[in-house]
Amino acid sequence: MAVSRRLGISAAPTAWRCWLQFLNTRALSTSTSSLYSATATSPPSSTSSPPGIGKLLVANRGEIACRIFTTAKRLGIPTVAVCSEADRGAAHVSLADEAFCIGPAPSRDSYLRQDRILEAATASGATAIHPGYGFLSENASFASACDAHNISFVGPPPTAIDAMGDKSRAKATMVSAGVPVVPGYHGEQQEDGFLEEKARDIGFPLLVKAVMGGGGKGLKLAHSSKEFLDALHSARREAAASFGDQRVLLERFIQAPRHIEVQVLADSHGNAYYLAERDCSVQRRHQKIIEEAPAPGVDQIFRAKLGNSAVNAAKAVGYRNAGTVEFIVDSKTGEYYFMEMNTRLQVEHPVTEAVVNVDLVELQLRVAAGESLAGFLRQEDLEPQGHAFEARLYAENPWNGFLPAGGKVLRWKPPPGSSFFTFYSSSNIYKSVPLLSPSSPTSSSSSSSLSSLKNKDCIVRVDSGVRQGDTVGVNYDPMIAKIIVKGPNRKTALAGIRDALGALQVAGVPTNAEFVRRVAINEEFQAGGVDTSFITRHEKELLAPQKLPAQLAALAAAAYTALDATKRTLNSGGGGGGKLGFGPWNVADSFRLNYRHHIGVEFNHTGSGQGGDMKAEVVLEGDGRYSVVTMTAAAGNSTVPGKEERKEVDPTEKVLSNVMALKIGQDWLSAEVDGKLLRASWSLHMHGDEEILDLWRADSSSSSSSEEPHHQFRRRLVRSWQQVGGAAGNVGTVISPMPGRIVKVSVSQGGSVEQGDTLCVVEAMKMEHVVKAPCAGVVKELHAFQGAQVEDGQVLAVVAVEQPEAASA
Repeated sequence: MAVSRRLGISAAPTAWRCWLQFLNTRALSTSTSSLYSATATSPPSSTSSPPGIGKLLVANRGEIACRIFTTAKRLGIPTVAVCSEADRGAAHVSLADEAFCIGPAPSRDSYLRQDRILEAATASGATAIHPGYGFLSENASFASACDAHNISFVGPPPTAIDAMGDKSRAKATMVSAGVPVVPGYHGEQQEDGFLEEKARDIGFPLLVKAVMGGGGKGLKLAHSSKEFLDALHSARREAAASFGDQRVLLERFIQAPRHIEVQVLADSHGNAYYLAERDCSVQRRHQKIIEEAPAPGVDQIFRAKLGNSAVNAAKAVGYRNAGTVEFIVDSKTGEYYFMEMNTRLQVEHPVTEAVVNVDLVELQLRVAAGESLAGFLRQEDLEPQGHAFEARLYAENPWNGFLPAGGKVLRWKPPPGSSFFTFYSSSNIYKSVPLLSPSSPTSSSSSSSLSSLKNKDCIVRVDSGVRQGDTVGVNYDPMIAKIIVKGPNRKTALAGIRDALGALQVAGVPTNAEFVRRVAINEEFQAGGVDTSFITRHEKELLAPQKLPAQLAALAAAAYTALDATKRTLNSGGGGGGKLGFGPWNVADSFRLNYRHHIGVEFNHTGSGQGGDMKAEVVLEGDGRYSVVTMTAAAGNSTVPGKEERKEVDPTEKVLSNVMALKIGQDWLSAEVDGKLLRASWSLHMHGDEEILDLWRADSSSSSSSEEPHHQFRRRLVRSWQQVGGAAGNVGTVISPMPGRIVKVSVSQGGSVEQGDTLCVVEAMKMEHVVKAPCAGVVKELHAFQGAQVEDGQVLAVVAVEQPEAASA
């Protein structure tokens, strides 16, 4: 174990001025042997000498930090991580050779603190800093500060960042360089009357955009002159709040546009290249969801036009290193216009790496070290080969307004055969990245055998900074992984991304995996006819309630019943060591005298939405056999596990579903339901007072929307004290909707509340969430305190319905 270091800042608060013992990279014993027949190539420059960088600090976190460290390790470059107090145990810290804690969890106190990052670089002897994306990656003052400290900034020069950061200045520069721009006004005059006149000249509809904008902030659409001033004033307010600059520009609104971007690379020797294009049209609120390369429908002639325009844009501002030039393409006319340039590595860079067979991070490092790209690239060799898709996996709930979520990742199983941060599965370094827990599936595990991918002509790559057992918080971006699939053509790669999303297993936090899979199976998307309004047009079908097959509902009811019986057996001592000793009376089986063993099970199918509450009556027949005799809609969802209903034997009792030969392993189960064999992986965990059962079907076809692979069931468990007298079922347990901080408590324990009254307010993701009473009654328990940090699903209060006093005898 190497010696730990600390930041030498004597005036810093004790809370973050800490020693952080770092972990050397550990080889992972888990096998990642490929399940694909496709042959992965070796890294393109594996025989080249490493770039002249003595030690690399990555001023970022999460998957992008892990991605950069992976390439640095392959090249033999020593690495340094920085982390906030919340990230001390994060994956990127364990992957680096050294690590420094630079402040509390909020980004403004850690990852955005230039001074602390530079002090960590000085203390560690780092000769280069890679900013990743986000945080300080497009901050010209940080790039200048690196230069002032004689540290190489792995990115463009400050002048290029400034030139492209100002949207009006950038558009003017593009016009001078002969790069087409959207017709509009990009000048300095900002009076309302003048801009209103310019808007009429441009024509409606038009966009009002913040000059320093990005990510959809300060962007408003005016459909007519009547809407213009309201749009202008709204854009200014957002721009001032987000960027401290209320200047705007006006642009013609291109209806049904495509968002196509071009990856560029330039060095300090005058070389500049374009590396194909990516289609990023599928967006929600200006945030990309799924990307692909090359863009569908783009031929070599149009690719060359886009590419040459992108290279001209980069040269016009003296660009150096990797960047992305974004274009708006009119899907009706085929005309394209410069939109902006991202002066950093993009989130979606893996799809470019897939189709042009390069490691963009390695090339970034070589450019930062002063090398010429001419020894590594030739423009004629950069035509795309094959096709690739990237799906962004977010910790969010699409069926609850895409509310960001957090919590502990209790199950994390990437698609079988995935490589990590690379497509080069033959390189051992990529199999040594400790991003899977020891319990992750191997090629020989029983669980992985239930979820092999159907498409053998694709290669799957996973970029993630999350491991099983990690906690996803609310301090940072909710993206937890990227699933990238490469295939020989678009049709095959698209089938591969559908399969990969279907084989992915995540439990403990909700994700958008099923939402993105629905995008991939959409007929219009399969045909390549996408534009930026795709999500809006198809939102109804993409967010439609999940279809629950009757056989799967019966399997869930039987599984709940069997798991309850298992828990009772364990609690009683397993048949030999319980309170009743040995004998038939201590065996938790189905044997009953004179009546059949009926069990009532109430649960909710999460994907069915408001109509998901159901109640099943299950008869235990013994030897793994269960008969589901009723399955009806339930008014509520409250279960006493294993509560038995005594009924006389009824020979005429009808059976809805027969569940035969139910077998439950550590994380898999199988059964024959009405003559059909069903197999699934399963996970069971508590969320507040709810027990959540996740099932990932192994027998479903992931290319069929009617057979979705992942189904989730939940039931509220009644506490023992709630089972007594009139309190049974008349209680409302209130949980936190997400991790956050309690900023207000409006009730006290023992106080009376009405349904809908505010109990407390939880602040998360810079938003306040009001937590309300689910029913009228008395606050029997209160666990919410102002200023307290709470986890997703943590019980905040229990509201019990007041029972009327018994009448006097």
